[in-house]
Amino acid sequence: MFEKLKKNLVISLLITAFIFFLFGVFTDFSSIIDSFKKFNWLLLPVLLFLSLGNYFVRFIKWEFYLRLLKIKIARLLSAKIFFSGLAMSASPAKMGEVLKSFLLKKIINEPISKTASIIFAERLTDLLSLTFLAIVGGLYFHYNNVLIYLTASFFIVLIIVISNRVIAEKIILLFTRLPLVKNQISNIKNLYESAYILLQPKALFSMLAVSIVSWFFECFGFYLILFNFEQSFSILWSTFVYAFSIIAGAVSMLPGGLGVTEGSLSLIMIKGGIPQVTAIATTIIIRTMTLWFAVILGLTVLFFLRKEYNNSLNKTRSKNG
Repeated sequence: MFEKLKKNLVISLLITAFIFFLFGVFTDFSSIIDSFKKFNWLLLPVLLFLSLGNYFVRFIKWEFYLRLLKIKIARLLSAKIFFSGLAMSASPAKMGEVLKSFLLKKIINEPISKTASIIFAERLTDLLSLTFLAIVGGLYFHYNNVLIYLTASFFIVLIIVISNRVIAEKIILLFTRLPLVKNQISNIKNLYESAYILLQPKALFSMLAVSIVSWFFECFGFYLILFNFEQSFSILWSTFVYAFSIIAGAVSMLPGGLGVTEGSLSLIMIKGGIPQVTAIATTIIIRTMTLWFAVILGLTVLFFLRKEYNNSLNKTRSKNG
């Protein structure tokens, strides 16, 4: 798992470096540097605080799901595992955050087939909340984008299927005929049972509301960067642009939505009348303050958690030895 993490991180860094290189090719490097000089760096702590706000609100959702599945774990340890998962923010659709399930298995021996449904529910409510934010903005500004509605439709159908035991059990029965998954059918059933609990209407809608709040923090951060560059766009427009771009990146299934999210952000801003150099500078700043801040924070917490776990394991072995 940790070797895979290193590999994904290197790939993501290379893709990011290539994207920034392309930005420089199509726009004068010196102009981008000039834009950075105009940026008020006193805004940096505010942007980091907003990103942290996103993570802490999402942690509330993580805690809620753990309690719903009756998984007993100390809150501090739970927080360490949750924030360690941010190290995988640059994975496709953030599904690499299944690292949290791996850590729960290692530390408190909870089956991955049970806890993986939490990661699924997290991503589902994240994308649904972003879709909601994008639709609200899209309707207000008369953006009739097919991607937003297709994404919403797909997830609504998925929720209906999971919530209906008859349909879900028939699909699982079909899986039993496939040689590749035949031996994993008990794990699939375990995963489904957990997902069924997490996606009941009360849990779904309450966590959807929590997700809307959490992602609005980053949307507001995006708005503040535009405001800093003296771009007079509303919070609603900024929310639409940011939410739509994150969805586009997630649907692409590229690590962290790299390339697609940056391209979408820049193109919509430019089409909206923002100068190309300012759009690119804004994109670089917001992605650094959100995606890469999450990765750095996650790696830091994971480093100390792994060290703490190994020390605890060594002490136990010494006592038993």
